[in-house]
Amino acid sequence: MIEKPNLTEKEIVANYQEFLAFITSTFTGERQEKLLAMYADEAMGQELATAPASLSEHFHFAFPGGYLLHVMRVVKCAFGVKKLGTAMGMNIDFTDEEMIFAALHHDLGKLGDHTGPYYVPQMDNWKAKKGEPYQMNPNVQYMEVTDRAAFVLQHYGVKFTWKEYLGMKLADGMYKESAKTYLVGFRPELYLKTNLPRIIHVADYIACRGEYDLIQLKSE
Repeated sequence: MIEKPNLTEKEIVANYQEFLAFITSTFTGERQEKLLAMYADEAMGQELATAPASLSEHFHFAFPGGYLLHVMRVVKCAFGVKKLGTAMGMNIDFTDEEMIFAALHHDLGKLGDHTGPYYVPQMDNWKAKKGEPYQMNPNVQYMEVTDRAAFVLQHYGVKFTWKEYLGMKLADGMYKESAKTYLVGFRPELYLKTNLPRIIHVADYIACRGEYDLIQLKSE
């Protein structure tokens, strides 16, 4: 992946093609077929290649192509977190495929859905000057990003396991109020029965922080 702000059109296309090759080499059978069909869809493919990872420069990778760079960085980071967790005695109760799938799709909702994109160019000049080049699309029904991710996958017929679902759903950890019912269990029967969400959350957090720092350091 070519990792930098201000990606050229050629570099954006190269990253998109590399991503499709990664999908082909990682998944098999019907799931591979459905994922490739989803990302080949005109609307989804365009957004996959060009969407930012966030709407604000104060967050992370808020530039065309930033989304794709971010999810691939989370995959890479997840392997590092898994290795550290293993060394510390963490129970790795999921497969690499489940981890990759959750990492790749935890932010899928940021691509919007078949009704329209999630991010659109900022219309407020004042906000744009303050470092918010994008805004949420007012014409698309609001959903939390992780909820839209699950909606999009089922719309395109992509199946996922319960572990993958929770890996995506809880990627933001305690930053999301809706995640607390899963993460704050006061009785044993309510505890998470997989460590995958913890791996994805830590990987996402580290990737986001790295992306923020990279941009800030380059702007100084």
